[in-house]
Amino acid sequence: MLTEKWTELADVKDELAERDWFMGTSGNLAIKVSDQPLRFLVTASGKDKRKRTDEDFLLVDEFGRAACDTHLKPSAETLLHLEIYRRTNAGCSLHVHTIDNNVISEVYGDHGEVTFTGQELIKAFDKWEEDAVLRIPIIRNYAHIPTLADKFSEHVLADTGAVLIRNHGITVWGRNAFEAKKILEASEFLFRYQLRLLEHKPYQLYKVV
Repeated sequence: MLTEKWTELADVKDELAERDWFMGTSGNLAIKVSDQPLRFLVTASGKDKRKRTDEDFLLVDEFGRAACDTHLKPSAETLLHLEIYRRTNAGCSLHVHTIDNNVISEVYGDHGEVTFTGQELIKAFDKWEEDAVLRIPIIRNYAHIPTLADKFSEHVLADTGAVLIRNHGITVWGRNAFEAKKILEASEFLFRYQLRLLEHKPYQLYKVV
């Protein structure tokens, strides 16, 4: 099981790396290995995620600490992944920093969320109704990770979801790696779409759904 999950997460990492979504060693990924006890793989801190090595991930426990002897350190945002697995049945969570998601988080940060409606890609979030609205919350980028995790957890309400951290990045999660990646890809599409729209229709910034 551990080897299978490792490979699954490594494949996702490779695919996201091809999109250049891990600038400056930023970003972190996690995948659940077991529920009882809670164990999940998470990216090791400070690694170049565009390369594939035997030290890309480490196994952590229900407190976000290394589950076995290792010189590797868990990613700084491990506590965010931990909140997801404690509160939902999600199996994979992904956090990336891109220019688009950082700009969107700043443009709409004072609103506390960015909303989308009438866009085909919101179906990735199981929004199928014709007038469905997708709301992605935006939270403050607290430097104190436990505080950040506490504020983040307020928006972890279902087995799938996404939260923007202002000028920091996006964290998404899904029931498995495929679903988490689908939500991440859809989110980045929507962000780029909205920014392109604002170039031509600046008033859209003030549109309230």
